[in-house]
Amino acid sequence: MLSRLVCLAAVLAAVGLLPWLSGRDPALTVLRARSAEQEPTREALDAVRRDLGLDAGPLSLLGDWLAGLTRGDLGTSWVSGTDVLPSVLSGLQVSLSLMAAALAVAVLLACTLVAPVLVRGRGSAGAFGAMLAAVPEFLLATVALLVCGVWIGVLPTSGWQGPEYMILPAVALGVPAGGLLGRLVADALPAVLDERWVELWREAGVSRGPIAAAALRRVLPPLVPQFGMVAVGLTGGAVAVETVFAVPGIGRTALGAAKSQDLPLLQGSVLALLVLGLVTGALATLVRRRLLGPALRDAGLTLPAPRPVRAHPAVPAALGAVLLAAIGWGLLRDPYAVDTTARLLPPSWTHPLGTDGLGRDVLARLGHGATTTVGTAVAVCLASLLLALALGFLPRVAAGASDIANALPPVIVGILVAAAAGPGTGGAALAVALVSWPPLSAHAAALVQEVRASAFLTAQRAIGATPWWILTRHVLPSVAGPVTRHAVLRLPGIALALASLGFLGLGAQPPAPEWGLLLEESRAYVERAPWAALAPAVALALLAGLAVAGAAYTQGRTVPRTRRTTAGRTSRFTPRPSRKEDSLDGSTT
Repeated sequence: MLSRLVCLAAVLAAVGLLPWLSGRDPALTVLRARSAEQEPTREALDAVRRDLGLDAGPLSLLGDWLAGLTRGDLGTSWVSGTDVLPSVLSGLQVSLSLMAAALAVAVLLACTLVAPVLVRGRGSAGAFGAMLAAVPEFLLATVALLVCGVWIGVLPTSGWQGPEYMILPAVALGVPAGGLLGRLVADALPAVLDERWVELWREAGVSRGPIAAAALRRVLPPLVPQFGMVAVGLTGGAVAVETVFAVPGIGRTALGAAKSQDLPLLQGSVLALLVLGLVTGALATLVRRRLLGPALRDAGLTLPAPRPVRAHPAVPAALGAVLLAAIGWGLLRDPYAVDTTARLLPPSWTHPLGTDGLGRDVLARLGHGATTTVGTAVAVCLASLLLALALGFLPRVAAGASDIANALPPVIVGILVAAAAGPGTGGAALAVALVSWPPLSAHAAALVQEVRASAFLTAQRAIGATPWWILTRHVLPSVAGPVTRHAVLRLPGIALALASLGFLGLGAQPPAPEWGLLLEESRAYVERAPWAALAPAVALALLAGLAVAGAAYTQGRTVPRTRRTTAGRTSRFTPRPSRKEDSLDGSTT
C-alpha cells in the first residue's frame, strides 16, 4: 500500500507540473483552446492567468486540487468551465463498456488459439498468435472503418450512441489482445498436459472436457495478472482507436486535455485510470490466490516441469529470410528522395512496394526505418526484462509501482516525457520503457512466489541447500525461461507502442523513416494506396512471428536430468506431482 501511495503521488505531481514542464505558456494554450480567433494580447493572457490562478505557482494549484479531491471535487475545466467529475465519469463509462466488448473478443480469439493445444496435447511455436498480437490497433481500426463502414456500410464508424457503435472498435482492440493472451496460455499448457495426473485421468476414462478444465485451472494462476493488465490496457491504452472512431472514452479525453493543457481534466482522467489499475490489480491478486488455494500458504505447490516447444526450423528461416531480404533491399535505396510526379504509385519493379504521398520509395523507407524501430524496441525490451527479473523477487515493493505504471497509457507518459525532453526517438523509448515492464514484472513475481512455495524447494531446504544454490539452480531457471519467452512476445508490442507514439507525433519526427511514421503518413490515403500502410504492418507481423518462432527453435526441447534418490531409485530432476495428483486429483495441492 505504501508503494502504491508513493507512486500515485509521484504521477499526480508529474501531471500537475505538465504546463511548466512543457515550457509553453499555459495561459496561451488555454486561451487558444477557449477561442482560437481571440488575439493573444497581454491583457487577455493576464486575465486567463488570474482566472486560473497560475500566478500562485504549480505547488499551490496542486495543493488546491488535492484539497478539493478530499471533498470529492475534481475541479473545474480550464477550457469549458464545467465540472470535471461528470466528464471523467462519462468517459470512464464509455471506456469500460468498450473494454468489456474488446475483452470478450480477446477471450474468444484466445480460446480459438488454445483449443488446438488442448486437443492435440502438444503446443506449437505460437508464431500465428504473435503475429496477431503485432497487428497495429490503429491500422486495424482504419481498415475496419473503410471495409465495414464505408465500402460495405453495415456498421457505424463514428460516435457512441448504442451497442452497434462498439463492434468495430472492440474488434480492433480485441484481436491483438486475444493473440497475446492465447499465446501466453498456449505456451504454458504443454508442460501441464505432460504431467502424471493427466495420464492417469486418461487411463481412468475421464473425457477431454474435465481434463482440459483442470489443465486450464492449473495453468491460469501465473497468468491472471496478465489478464488484468490487458483489461486495463484496453481501457486507457485505446487512445488511437478512440481517435479513429471518435469514441468519447477516457483515453481520448486525457489526450485532449493534455494537448490543451486543461490541467484539472487531465488530472481527473489520469486519477481515474490509476484507480482502475489499482482495483484491477487487487482483483487479479484475489482471483489468483483463490485459484491456488491453501497450497500457496502451506508451501505445497507442485510446479509443472518446463517443456519448451521447438519450432520447425523452416518457420524462423522463412520469416527471417523474407524480412531480411526486404530490409536489405531497402537499405540500398534512398529513403528521402522526393518525386511528386510518382505519388502513390502501385508496386512495380522500379518501386517494389510502391510510393507514398510524396513519391518516396516505400521499400527504401521500410529498410532504413528498421534500424530505428527494431533496434529501439530490442533495447527497451531487454531493459524491461532485466528490471522485471530484479523486481520479481520484491513483489510487495514492485506491486504498487506495477499497478500504477500499467494503468498509464504510453501516450500520456509520452506527452509527459515529450514536455520535458521534446518529441523524438529517445523520448519515445523512455516513455515506452517506463510502462512496458509491469506485465513482465507481474509474471516474474507470480512465478517466484509459486516456486518459493513449492514442495520441492522445501525438500531442498531440508537437506541443507544454501539460499544461493536454491536461487541460482532452481528459482532463476524456473522464472527466467517463461519470462524471457514472454518478453520476446512483448517485443512486437513494444515496437507497436513506439509506432503509436510516432503515429500521434510524439516519437520520431518527419522525415525520419520510422515505421510508426510510415503508418501515420499513409493513413490519410490508405484507401487509395493501401500498400504504403501494409508494408510496415506486415513487417511488424513478420517481426513478431520471427521473434517467437526463433526463440522456440533455439531453445529446443529440454530433457529432464535425473538424480539418485535416497532409496537408490532414479527420478526426474524436476518436481513430481503430489500424491493427491497421483490419486487422479488434478487440482493444485
